[in-house]
Amino acid sequence: MITNTKIKKVNSFRLSQARLRNKALTKGVNLIAPETIFLSKDTKFGKNITIEPYVVIGSKVIIGNNVVLKSFSHIEGAKIKNNVSVGPFARVRPGTKLESGTRIGNFVETKNSKIDSNSKVSHLSYIGDAKVGKNSNIGAGTITCNYDGVKKSKTIISDNVFIGSNTALVAPIKIGKNSVVGAGSTITKNVKKDSLSLTRAKQINVLKYKKKKRKK
Repeated sequence: MITNTKIKKVNSFRLSQARLRNKALTKGVNLIAPETIFLSKDTKFGKNITIEPYVVIGSKVIIGNNVVLKSFSHIEGAKIKNNVSVGPFARVRPGTKLESGTRIGNFVETKNSKIDSNSKVSHLSYIGDAKVGKNSNIGAGTITCNYDGVKKSKTIISDNVFIGSNTALVAPIKIGKNSVVGAGSTITKNVKKDSLSLTRAKQINVLKYKKKKRKK
């Protein structure tokens, strides 16, 4: 049953959002389809910010200059510096710090992590309780395995590191500068700088293999 109290709460929420949107627009924030964007009263905006449709900004968010927040992204408790792109379909959770020039792409989740200048986490990754250095690239499907069921541990990824796609980094772990982690790896030990690390099972090809036929 929809009560008068519920109706009042909904109307109050709508009114407060309209005010926040108007305030953001007055400050020069480019809200595309404002009626689809939800803001928080404590958000701090820089200059030249574009927010695409269906973005939700929670509490304690600071946004710098020249930032693009793409559609269907959810951001809360984060500090976003200048020249940063987030989304679409990104989830930026509390404790995230995105330094200048970073990119958080589609279906990426970050939590309690710092992504340093000009580093990219472009798609389908989870970066939690981690520090990513400068000019590093995190490949698609990479996850930081930060929780063992009892405690959470840190993952440290240094500068100029390339993490191949579909990699699991089992914390606590450190990946040294200028190193490369091969795609499809599960890394459980520290990786020294200027090195290549990979863990893969040997590929087996059976020639002229005939599939088993189903019984009718």
